[in-house]
Amino acid sequence: MIPALRLTLVVLVLAMSVWPLAEARAAERPVVILLSWDGTRHDYPERVQTQGLARMQREGARAERLVPVFPSSTFPNHVSLATGTYVDRHGIIDNRFTDREGRTFDYGNDASWIEAEPLWVAAERQGVRAAVFFWVGSETDWRGRGATYRVKPFDDSIGEAAKVDQILAWLDLPSDERPGLIMAWWHGCDHVGHQEGPNSPNIAVQLLAQDAQLVRLLAGLDERKVWDHTTLIIASDHGMSEVSDAVDAGDLLGTRDIRARVGLSGGEAQVYLQDPAQRDAARAALAEVEGLKTYTAEHLPPAYRSYFPGRSGDLTVVAQPPRVLARPNVGQLALALWSRARGHASGGHGYDPELPDMGAIFFALGRGVPSATKLGTVRAIDVAPTAAALLGIDPPAQSEGKALFTPK
Repeated sequence: MIPALRLTLVVLVLAMSVWPLAEARAAERPVVILLSWDGTRHDYPERVQTQGLARMQREGARAERLVPVFPSSTFPNHVSLATGTYVDRHGIIDNRFTDREGRTFDYGNDASWIEAEPLWVAAERQGVRAAVFFWVGSETDWRGRGATYRVKPFDDSIGEAAKVDQILAWLDLPSDERPGLIMAWWHGCDHVGHQEGPNSPNIAVQLLAQDAQLVRLLAGLDERKVWDHTTLIIASDHGMSEVSDAVDAGDLLGTRDIRARVGLSGGEAQVYLQDPAQRDAARAALAEVEGLKTYTAEHLPPAYRSYFPGRSGDLTVVAQPPRVLARPNVGQLALALWSRARGHASGGHGYDPELPDMGAIFFALGRGVPSATKLGTVRAIDVAPTAAALLGIDPPAQSEGKALFTPK
């Protein structure tokens, strides 16, 4: 055989053997895994030697801190993480509230309360299957559309090991059934932070426990060799501040014969006056308490973007740590005394998002994320558009954030 012809045949055979693999890789659609680590403050990872988070920082990207929306509480921020917009557009003003029609939202998972399109709905609308393992509003359809796969009802007793197992199981589905977007809520450090304060040594213990499950997830992704089309993002909803000196705003107003319903959320409270004509009197009464600022709807700081007609109160009260807006019951008072006797503090959030203690975490690793990238301050509203950009789809319809990475 002519040498040149023989060489041509060899090249052709090699090309044909490689082509199916190249074609398979090209056919792999992007995958984004978005995890929320509840109540994990931006500086917690510096307290202990992690493996998983350290790898994400070393090989991917980490933000100096993520700034939550106001109020810096769990439910408003999980909805902002998913919608890319603020409370004044998505409508989840707090963890619990009662609207002007008397309907009560109480740590709810009914998507009908959400007024902005969530990320999993945006993905499904654009042909990307979504899977959600606990996220605010994911348990029911939003305006007729929901995630293809969703774990419900919410069960706080389910640990992160089960979530890692399920995430990997979703990735092992056949390509035509596999989700492109996976979202999951993790316990993070929220419970320990509330019970023992953000400076407790048990914060490090809890963070290591979460990190151990992250290591399991990373190992599963390594084993499946999916990093060429997969991005992992970890964010949290808020930080935590040490608190004391509880103020019961409702009781305070009652001593002045001002009747009001008060929705309390740690660093923030909504005041619904029975008689709106008492608004100035209520403001004056609350102004007497050091560490409290009280705003009418028209005078809220513009950056808060928190007023939602029909749901927000006549007044918004914002505390300054260590003040906390609370109506503690006997059990909570006993727990607080017991914790202090053991040298523990309590923790709270809901405060002005710009306070350093309210800063949350943001890590990213994988496709589209440059190695060893140091991000400055990012916003909760940037998470949804970032995930959308990595998936190659448009962000949720009401999103106002910006994508932090643009895959090539």
